[in-house]
Amino acid sequence: MPRRRLPDSTFYSVFLSSLCLCVSVVPSLTAAEPTYWQDVRPLLRKHCTVCHRDKHLNEPEVSGGLALDTLEAVRTGAKTPVIAAGKSGDSELVKRLLTNDEKKRMPQDAPPLPPESIAVIRRWIDSGAKEGTKPDDASTTAGPVVTSSTRKLDVILPTNAVPPAGVLGPGAPAKLELVLKAGPLASVAAVAFSPDGKLLAVGYYGRVTVWDTATVQPVKTLTNVLGAVNALRFSPDGKLLAVAGGQPSAKGDLRLYSVEDWKLAGTLGGHTDVISSIAFSLDGKLLASASFDKTVHIWDVATHKPVQSFTGHSDFVYSVAFSPDGQWLASASKDRTVRLFETATGKSRLTLSGMEQEVLAVAISPDGKQVVSSGQESQLSWWNAQTGERTRRQGGHGIAVHEIWFSKDGQLVASAGADRTVRLWRGDNGTPVRTLAVGSVVYTTAISPNGKLIAAGSFDGLLRLFDAASGRHLLTLLSLPPTGEQGDWLALTPEGYTVNSEGLPGLGQWRMMGKETAAEKVWKALRQPEAVSKAWQGGTLPVPDFGK
Repeated sequence: MPRRRLPDSTFYSVFLSSLCLCVSVVPSLTAAEPTYWQDVRPLLRKHCTVCHRDKHLNEPEVSGGLALDTLEAVRTGAKTPVIAAGKSGDSELVKRLLTNDEKKRMPQDAPPLPPESIAVIRRWIDSGAKEGTKPDDASTTAGPVVTSSTRKLDVILPTNAVPPAGVLGPGAPAKLELVLKAGPLASVAAVAFSPDGKLLAVGYYGRVTVWDTATVQPVKTLTNVLGAVNALRFSPDGKLLAVAGGQPSAKGDLRLYSVEDWKLAGTLGGHTDVISSIAFSLDGKLLASASFDKTVHIWDVATHKPVQSFTGHSDFVYSVAFSPDGQWLASASKDRTVRLFETATGKSRLTLSGMEQEVLAVAISPDGKQVVSSGQESQLSWWNAQTGERTRRQGGHGIAVHEIWFSKDGQLVASAGADRTVRLWRGDNGTPVRTLAVGSVVYTTAISPNGKLIAAGSFDGLLRLFDAASGRHLLTLLSLPPTGEQGDWLALTPEGYTVNSEGLPGLGQWRMMGKETAAEKVWKALRQPEAVSKAWQGGTLPVPDFGK
């Protein structure tokens, strides 16, 4: 899909409304004139160029058409220059930092910059916006630079496929493994099924890959997001995908995308730190967001306006969940409490305490009677939602729990653990059901709408699907950052069957007992889209046929 271009008449206003937090750390004020390399660039690199960089110029929803990752880009500006050397008072950048109009003032949805911070910017412009001396280790772009000489790490994907003796050479047959020069992979920090189960959204740093669950292929990669993607949720009617994350200590990012065409439907600005969790009310009219800025905001989905805020926590808020009737919410915090508060007023109802460490995750049962929480204290705590009494404390993970998810019918609970497992529990009384071995620290989990699949996203950058009834590993999904509309991708079953992008085979090789084998024969035998689709549905697959 071609990227959407904005009319020239609105181009500059978009830049102004999307300008990132540019300075909050002030260089020491000395008699020396500020320069780009010594004083300005470190600030822009730290606080601005996550949005305003060359790679985002064709995504005006993120950059506003403005790049600030080079001196030339700063001097040139967007359609017109944003600085006038020698005249800070005439510079659009300074005007937007100083204005009293909150709709125009930058940084947007954040307190105004301290006067001393603005003074550094003004002094640099008034003294001629000089370049200064370029450090020897300075790159010309912000962020990591990937070149042809950058070392790629092996991503090793084992299978249970064993070719017959002699088919792939004289050596003894052994299990095949696919080795890709594609690492290190960005961790999977968020995952969500659409309400009808036809889509699966997977969040990484700076992008979201949306998979079609029937064809087991990506249908869209969203890259116009800010920083890490920490949370994903489809609206209850399936028409919107909410994507949350942001830039630490600077700006939270919450965007709504239309599932029909994947266009940006709205940006909800207001958090001054990373957004860690989001939740829709069951009727889809409200969206709650929890942030490291110690607050929970409640948004009107139709108007994109905030309707309520909760400020009862004294530290980071890690997780938020709506009650089934939408009348109250639960939030989990670094302050070692879970708090229940009213949607309409923001007033606290109950405080669930007694934990000695940070509470990272909270979930509410579909009947609204139970609240389940966990975190650095890895036991799952089960609470009576009406009285606040802890009714059960169930151990298992032995180390931090990052997310908790109830199945739609309330019969199953999944918890994602730093012990490299997803654990399943009975939804009525919390007794253990089974443990799913993931093999890497699990940050996020979700249960499919029909309750048959468990998704697990982990530190190693892979998304794994398991059968809820048996615990059987069904499928592994991998997607790489796009260089155009879509990056390379792979879906691989434990039996070895695969469906993948055309460019994926060029990134690696098939090995057996550590030695490279005949890739063409292996791909021919294992590239079976129908088998992969069957695996997604929980079907049993036959042993691959490698021929003679």
